[in-house]
Amino acid sequence: MVTIKDMAEMLGISSTTVSNVIHGKTSEVSQKTVEKVEKLLEECDYVPNNSARSLTQNSSKIIGVALKSRKGKYDNVMADPFMSVMLGAIEAEIRSRGYYMMIYTTDDISELIRNILTWNVDGLLLIGIVHDDFVRIKSRYKKPVVLIDSYAPRDIMNYVNVGLEDERGGYEMTRHLLDKGHRRIAFLADNMEGVDYIRYIGHQKAFAEYGIRTREKDLLIIRPDMIERESSMQELYTLSRNYTAFMCCSDYYAVMLMTYFRDRGVKIPEDLSITGFDDVMIARVSLPALTTVHQNPTKKGRLAVDYLLRMVQGEEPPEWDTKLPVELVIRDSVKAVTPYGNDEGVFTEE
Repeated sequence: MVTIKDMAEMLGISSTTVSNVIHGKTSEVSQKTVEKVEKLLEECDYVPNNSARSLTQNSSKIIGVALKSRKGKYDNVMADPFMSVMLGAIEAEIRSRGYYMMIYTTDDISELIRNILTWNVDGLLLIGIVHDDFVRIKSRYKKPVVLIDSYAPRDIMNYVNVGLEDERGGYEMTRHLLDKGHRRIAFLADNMEGVDYIRYIGHQKAFAEYGIRTREKDLLIIRPDMIERESSMQELYTLSRNYTAFMCCSDYYAVMLMTYFRDRGVKIPEDLSITGFDDVMIARVSLPALTTVHQNPTKKGRLAVDYLLRMVQGEEPPEWDTKLPVELVIRDSVKAVTPYGNDEGVFTEE
């Protein structure tokens, strides 16, 4: 393979000049010389050796993205509408800053740790990591790390996180349903860790302000495993007659629920109101259009990359725990109803 030195000798210029043109540093190189070098690069089919360059700069120019998925929840985690938008934004931002992205997904934290320890990356973005997992990772991995949507306890270990006002989102949506007269509200999630748990805290806070006790049996956990999902949906359909509204922790589940119930004769929102969280594309095109909590996954991804690259370059991040704002988006999937119940919040029959 032709080298930079070979091409410099062929053109009668310095190796530094050829290298500058290859790497886009042309401010002090004449346009004529740039054109000569580019023409020769094309003729020689020259490909830069990024591995050798990384060794000389002590930098791989690669950012790792490690995503811990829920066991059985997805055949392909990239198919999740929220995750695909955020990962797309992360990749675009990493690329625009002159880096490359390496991604790994697994539901096994031990497997994840084994792999990231072998990566020659400059820094790591962690998605879907609970605090116990992070402690295990941080004890082994010593390069810069930024978490996305983590709620690890602050007193365990210092960390940088880019998250969301999840509690406020849960609170605002619950207030909206309560203001519309709903009292029999099911809260639907697939776990009680991380963001779903914090959204549930907001849900409870709104009920408390109304003087109504939340009931443990109204917290419904859908089984995300693809094999068990059909039976789980059937159970939810059977329970739906006990509620006037379902508050879902994601648009993904909200639209799935609407479709399943509608196919069995339930009219949305005439018979049952349903809300989501995230405001991804399916929320806008579903029938009816979904009332949901808006967040900006593109901004979240870009900000996480920015914080990580600042740390890679030896800077302090602007914030240690950033919570991006949420916004209630009211569409067509919620109907006002006549409230009922006694002063203690114990529900009565209609």
